[in-house]
Amino acid sequence: MPVLSLREFIRKIPKAELHIHIEGSFEPEQMFTIAGRNQLTLPFTSVDELKKAYEFNNLQEFLDIYYAGAGVLVTELDFFELTQAYLRKIREENVLHTEIFFDPQTHTERGIAFETVINGIRRALEEENQSSGMSYRIILCFLRHLDEDSAFRMLEMAAPFKEWITGVGLDSSEVSNPPSKFAQVFEKAREEGYLTVAHAGEEGPPAYVREALDLLKVSRIDHGNRSLEDEALVMELAERKIPLTVCPLSNLKLRVVEDMKNHPMKIMLEKGLSATVNSDDPAYFGGYMTENFLAVSTALSLSQAEITQLCVNSFLASFLDSDTKETMIQKVLDFSNTHSFMMDS
Repeated sequence: MPVLSLREFIRKIPKAELHIHIEGSFEPEQMFTIAGRNQLTLPFTSVDELKKAYEFNNLQEFLDIYYAGAGVLVTELDFFELTQAYLRKIREENVLHTEIFFDPQTHTERGIAFETVINGIRRALEEENQSSGMSYRIILCFLRHLDEDSAFRMLEMAAPFKEWITGVGLDSSEVSNPPSKFAQVFEKAREEGYLTVAHAGEEGPPAYVREALDLLKVSRIDHGNRSLEDEALVMELAERKIPLTVCPLSNLKLRVVEDMKNHPMKIMLEKGLSATVNSDDPAYFGGYMTENFLAVSTALSLSQAEITQLCVNSFLASFLDSDTKETMIQKVLDFSNTHSFMMDS
């Protein structure tokens, strides 16, 4: 049986990513290239200065820079290249399936057509699917710091592209923007056949997770860390097999946890929660899937069985059909049964 380093084991084991904001994969070098092409100016003079700004005290400080960066995305080519760069990275990490969030309001609010955004993103996903077989789903996220009327307008804009979009989600500033603020637009989205997910329990309280379940009827919770503060909620999440799309490096960078050794991932698994590992906004938070798995696995001394379970969970929690899920899960198990790892020195 081949014995790999922990990093190589993590890199090679099949996995899915379910919590990735495509605008959050905008690497500084690419950001400056596209800004120059579009004759736009960033509020930073160099890549190094931009990277130095990536020290965040909370979610809002991150979002301020995130929106500034997204502001240089203008053409379909920009969105294509952004998505293509992300897909090339995760292909090397043996991500077999990805479910991408995109924030159209970030762009339509500054005059970029909805079709410009989604055409560029989807073209890159389709090309990757044809070349490597990587499957994908697209999830439209509403910005929770805007009002529900804006979300309704976005749902209308998405209508001509409905067959491309699997679900709707809810992201941006969580504090003071509870899921209940968007109950009506989520009801409308469900009526139109969209699946639903929502960010909840990252900075917001466990009550936000409860609202996402009861009012938005979500299929999974994005983040969900603070669910652990409510034992009855934890039991319900476990019983209903509601997945949590957890983002370790994001949690550390945004100070949801102060030390990776205190990350709740291992506790989530012990409590029977369907936790998954994801990168969230990898360009800003220090890494893609391998780095997230490695950080939490090292800090918490996760076993091979636990790492394997996280990868199995990623496919169970996906929006793939049942037969494809079974095929992908078998690939995970086959890999884990024929490889082992030794901790990196």
